[in-house]
Amino acid sequence: MRVVSLHPDVLLATSAIWQTNCVLLRAGEEVFVIDSPVLPEELDALPALLAQAGWGEPNGLLVTHGDWDHLLGRLAFPQAPLGCGKATVARLNAEPGAAQRELREFDERFYFERSQPLMLGAIQTLAVPGRCEIGAHELQLHPAEGHTDDGMAIWLDWVNVLIVGDYLSTVEPPQVGGSSAAYLATLERLRPFAESAEHVVPGHGPVLGSKRALEVLDEHRQLVASM
Repeated sequence: MRVVSLHPDVLLATSAIWQTNCVLLRAGEEVFVIDSPVLPEELDALPALLAQAGWGEPNGLLVTHGDWDHLLGRLAFPQAPLGCGKATVARLNAEPGAAQRELREFDERFYFERSQPLMLGAIQTLAVPGRCEIGAHELQLHPAEGHTDDGMAIWLDWVNVLIVGDYLSTVEPPQVGGSSAAYLATLERLRPFAESAEHVVPGHGPVLGSKRALEVLDEHRQLVASM
């Protein structure tokens, strides 16, 4: 796992599998973990990483959507509240055990062992669009359907960081699990935030500056429009 600082209050942990990105965010005395790395040793390292940064235990976990590889924060922090957009909560309720089954299949295929099973437990439902407080600031939550029907993008305006989930990746092409129209609408919804962002964090792959993010957005718009 590779860890870099995007801001004194924003750390990015990137998994060795699929370059899956996890954002560690601090505002005052509060800490959030957004999405997750994948490998057991990477998840085991997250508490020590926060301790080394002097941040302490997270006050909450957030996920951009309900794909299993973004849901693993509970393995690192089983007591932390898990916040999901309303559409993600509906997806998880409609597919009970799906994330656990897919994780188990992944582990069996690649011979990974984990000390505990994935238990999502109680989930806090977040309004999307909406806002979520952290310290003296607020996360802006925006719908991001198209890759899945339950996506959520997160704009951190005080640090100029945009977290987009599985969009704007330079290591994988657009994957339309919902509708192409919804995907295109999400790209346009992301555009003004990408224009303002210093860092755009996709679900997988390198962090992008504003100029590169807009280039990828237009490239992906053309690809999806041609599908």
